Amino acid sequence: MKKLMSPLVLVMSLLLVLPVAGAAPDMPESHQFYEEIDYLMEKGVIRGYPDGTVRPDAIVTRAEAAVMIGRLKGLGGTQKATPFRDVPASHFASGFIAEAAKAGYIRGDGNGLYRPNSPINRGEMAVVVERVFNLGLGFTHSFKDVPQNAYYSEAISKLLAANITIGYSDNTFRPRQEVTRGQFAAFLARGLEPEFKNDARIARSYQKDKTKTYTYQMSDGTTAVHRFADVPDRGGLAYGFMWTVQVDGDTYEYLEFENYQMFAFGYPYSEYDLALVYPVRVGKTFNTGLGDETITNTITGVNKTVRTPYRTFTNATEVTTESGLKYYMVEGFSTVKSINAQGRVESQLVKVE
Repeated sequence: MKKLMSPLVLVMSLLLVLPVAGAAPDMPESHQFYEEIDYLMEKGVIRGYPDGTVRPDAIVTRAEAAVMIGRLKGLGGTQKATPFRDVPASHFASGFIAEAAKAGYIRGDGNGLYRPNSPINRGEMAVVVERVFNLGLGFTHSFKDVPQNAYYSEAISKLLAANITIGYSDNTFRPRQEVTRGQFAAFLARGLEPEFKNDARIARSYQKDKTKTYTYQMSDGTTAVHRFADVPDRGGLAYGFMWTVQVDGDTYEYLEFENYQMFAFGYPYSEYDLALVYPVRVGKTFNTGLGDETITNTITGVNKTVRTPYRTFTNATEVTTESGLKYYMVEGFSTVKSINAQGRVESQLVKVE
């Protein structure tokens, strides 16, 4: 007669086999992508190796990328025939490669080959991630190593708009650079979870924290509540994660765009409004505006003290428009207050939670 395992022993035995990044000898919590890898291991997207390692700095092959994508999307991994001559049914990743190709997430090289053992590079990764998350909105990039006519250019623009990438501080994206397991994990995690999108921003970023809710008091007495949320697709158009605003019974959406040159507010399938240019310097001017209207703004102050119902900021950047309106931006909070030319407060931050 078989003995039944006690509940405590059963729980302990399960804990021993659960995929936890911290249990891997090569995955210290200090690793740059520890949180992302741990998150994806809990979801079963990434798994360790038989020797107990995770190998976060190992280069990802195109086959391994297909496996992670397949697990993330819940595709079948049973080995089978594929549409590629170099991926036989006996290949360990044939099932995921076949299903990912069928779903349109991956493609071959145009010659009937998939090159499963070749490393995936950042340009290829951008294209794959854009397809996996069905990103619809783009933000024109200015990466000096990404020609606008490159096959991966549009995908990179969409990853930039979705806060999945920011590129490098030298204004490059490095599309031909090979991708590590940690880097691939970061891109996938940012596509899934707003918390990780916070990592795709520059040092001293002006973007708001995407895990928090911001409430503003408007000049007409109403309040505007800003939340970062996954907006359902509508009208045949892909929306995805963006800021939603609820004010006086109405709702609208916008995005915060930022790279190493600028910060802007964008509107779904419309235009974007430039709010700040980098590096921030008093006296610097820049043109903005929607449609045919062009407005010249000037940075008129830094480290300004600004009082709001939420708190007093001592590091605000002041921007003055040609109409005399002043708005104040703070690192990590975006716009915290705006005052028109007559001195009336148009909006101000009252709560962050």
